[in-house]
Amino acid sequence: MRTYGRFLAVFAALIGFTVAGSAQAATKINFILNWIAGGDHAPYYYAQKMGWYKDAGIDLNIEQGKGSSLSAQRTGIGKNEIGLADLPPVFVSIAKGAETVAVYNVYANSPYGFYWLKSSGIKTPKDFAGKKIGNPPWDAARQMWPAFAANVGIGKDSVKWVNIKPNAKLSALKSGAIDVTTSFYNIHHIFKRLLGDDMGFSPGKEYGVNPYGNSIIVNGKFLKANKGAVASFVKVTQKAFHACAGNSGPCIAALVEANKGLKVDNETTNWNLVKELMTDKTSTTVGLGYMDEARMAKSYKIFEPYLSKGFDMKKHFTNEFINTAVKMPK
Repeated sequence: MRTYGRFLAVFAALIGFTVAGSAQAATKINFILNWIAGGDHAPYYYAQKMGWYKDAGIDLNIEQGKGSSLSAQRTGIGKNEIGLADLPPVFVSIAKGAETVAVYNVYANSPYGFYWLKSSGIKTPKDFAGKKIGNPPWDAARQMWPAFAANVGIGKDSVKWVNIKPNAKLSALKSGAIDVTTSFYNIHHIFKRLLGDDMGFSPGKEYGVNPYGNSIIVNGKFLKANKGAVASFVKVTQKAFHACAGNSGPCIAALVEANKGLKVDNETTNWNLVKELMTDKTSTTVGLGYMDEARMAKSYKIFEPYLSKGFDMKKHFTNEFINTAVKMPK
């Protein structure tokens, strides 16, 4: 009996050690967003609230962002293990030596658009020449501008860039301090509501500049050392995006709960526009988050002439963690 008792005690101790060891084995990931939290980030907060990341062995910390250029830089140098960023500034950071690999695409369509007042006399982007375009100096739209200007048929240096804060774009436009500004399509409804019939708008893809947009990127060294954790992160995130695309209510609720000040109605509208950006032939027929090799090559080619140094794009993205059984709902 004593032997059996000692056996139970040792067994219990081993079980306790195993459980403790499993808890300690959770991989810490500091995930930086491209911007402050909004409707487009709802899936991450939903998965976190549901405990999906935790169940997958990930101790996730979601950090607010200040533009794709910043998240690309921080992820590239390892300040953040994983980040969310628009691909054009990711290209720029890689050209400068950043070790970054894209593992999941969110925006299958480029989110960038140019906004102006029709009453200013601007009719099309050809009229941007000689005008002032206002946005933050780190705004990723500045990275896509040379390619956009070339396709429009105006010089990349034909406009004057004005540094303004993100939340000052609309007020600066309405006051005449700037002639044009840029914004993501997922807040198109705000521009439309505030500018009404005087709103002029042109999406980048209208002029052949439609690179892959927001994507989840991973620091290269972290990926090599923590491949299993990255695979789990992508699996959970893909599951969350699919769930939110089918039923956004719980996802928006989780987002608003975690970020005081956000409104359900506004972020729901935001998310519905995001679904448009997520939807293309690849996401609906191949796999949600999947990056088509030819499309990625074309995305890179658009910006290659404007990079400080060229690189092999094939080494900086992978679809190995994408579950092709999970597709964007039609």
